[in-house]
Amino acid sequence: MSQSPKISNQTKRWQEMDAAHHLHPYSEHHALAKKGARVITHAEGVYLYDSEGARMIDGMAGLWCVNVGYGRPELAEAGAKALKELPYYNSFFQTTNPYVAELSEKLSTLTPDGLDRFFFANSGSEANDSAVKMIRYFWNLQGKPHKKTIISRIQAYHGVTMAAASLSGIPSMHPQADLPLPGFVHIDYPYWYALGGDSDVGEFGLKVARALEDRILELGADNVAAFFAEPVQGAGGLVIPPETYWPEIQRICKKYDVLLHVDEVICGFGRTGNWFGSHTYDIQPDSMSMAKGMTSGYQPLSAVALGPRMGDVLFNANEEWSHGFTYSGHPVACAVALANIEVLERDKLVEKAGGEIGAYFQQRLASLNDHLIIGETRGVGLLGAMEIVKDKKTRERFGDATGGLCRDHCTTSGIVMRAIGNTMVLSPPLSITKPEIDELFEKAREAFDLTAHDLGAS
Repeated sequence: MSQSPKISNQTKRWQEMDAAHHLHPYSEHHALAKKGARVITHAEGVYLYDSEGARMIDGMAGLWCVNVGYGRPELAEAGAKALKELPYYNSFFQTTNPYVAELSEKLSTLTPDGLDRFFFANSGSEANDSAVKMIRYFWNLQGKPHKKTIISRIQAYHGVTMAAASLSGIPSMHPQADLPLPGFVHIDYPYWYALGGDSDVGEFGLKVARALEDRILELGADNVAAFFAEPVQGAGGLVIPPETYWPEIQRICKKYDVLLHVDEVICGFGRTGNWFGSHTYDIQPDSMSMAKGMTSGYQPLSAVALGPRMGDVLFNANEEWSHGFTYSGHPVACAVALANIEVLERDKLVEKAGGEIGAYFQQRLASLNDHLIIGETRGVGLLGAMEIVKDKKTRERFGDATGGLCRDHCTTSGIVMRAIGNTMVLSPPLSITKPEIDELFEKAREAFDLTAHDLGAS
C-alpha cells in the first residue's frame, strides 16, 4: 500500500522531528526531509506496519538480519532478564560475564572447525575493522612487518568505518572520505551474469579467482597479508560464486601464505541454508566476522572468530593487545544472542532454509524468469536476486534509475525489496512460511509489472 497523501498529525510530527534532527544512513538528507520519512511503528513475524496502518511484507529481514522474524518474546525476555541482573559491565580489566562466556562456547560449536576464539564488537563494520588490526598484528608477531596489504573485491561490502570502507569495493563509498586508505586493493568479482559474457560458468569462476594470484604476484607475496571476502557478495548485488571459485581461491591463499578472512556478516546464522556460508561453500577461513543474524538485529552485536593459526599466536603474545570497545561482550546483547540461537535451533530454521522452505523459495524465485523484464534469477538458501533488463538475449539494461523505480513500486505493492543498481534482491526472515513466500512473490511480480509498464516494455 502506498503512503496516503493525507497523513495523521502524529505521523507529520514524527516526520518533522526526524527531518530537523536525524541524519539518516545512506540518504540525501534534504530530499528525504522534503518527502518525509516512512515511520515504521511495529512489526510481527515477517510483516512491518507504518504509522498510517500500511502493512508490508519484509523481503529483506530488516537489513539482512532479522533471521528469526519480528516479535519473538523469547529474545525480549532474555534481554529484560539480563537488564535486571547485569545491565552492563565491561570486559576490560581481567573481567568477564556469564553471557559472553556462554556465547563464546556456543559459537565454537557452530562455526567451522577450528574457529574457537572470539572477539566481540557491536557491528559488522567494527568486526571487520578489528579483523584488519588482528591480521596486521599477527604478521608483526610473525616477524613479517611488510606483509600488510589486504586484497578484497570490486563491489565487496565490508562496512563503513575507515578500514571497513577501504575494504569495501563499492566506488561510491570512497570519494567523500578520501578512501580507500593505503594498503587496500581490489580485484574482479565473480559476477558471471554481468561480466561472464558467453563463457562457461566454471571457467569464469577459475578466471576470476586467478585474478587474486595475479595481484599477489604483482604486489609480491611478502607484502600481502590477507584476502577478505564474503561467501556470497550481498550489498554488492547478491553475487553467487561459481562452484569453481572458492576451491581455487583457497588454493592460491595457501600457495602464497596469504590469510583468508571470510566476512559472514550477511551469510552467517542460516542465510545460505547452513549455519555459515563457509559451510555451504566448504571454506576453511583463518578468521571470520559475523553480526546481523547473531541476534537477528534485536541487539547490536558482532564478533571476529579466529582459527588456531591466528588465535594461538595472538593468545600467546607476551604483551597486552591494545584494542577493545566499551561494549565488547555486552551482557544484554550476548544474552539476546544466546536466546536467538536457541530459537534458530529449536525451530530448525537453519535446516528449513537449507531444506524445504529454502527450496520452495528458490522455486518461486525461478518462476520469475518468465517475466518480460527479468533476465536472470539466482539464489541460495533464503537469498534471491532478480536482474532487470531491457533485452534478455543481450542483457542490455534500462537506465540507472530503474532499480529505484522498481523499489518504489515494491512499496506500493506492500513488499520491502532492495535495489542494487538494476538488481533487485530478497533476504526474508528464515521464519517465513510457504504461504508467506507465495505472498512475497505475488507482490514482487506485481511490482515488476508496474515497473515494466512505466518503462514501456513490451
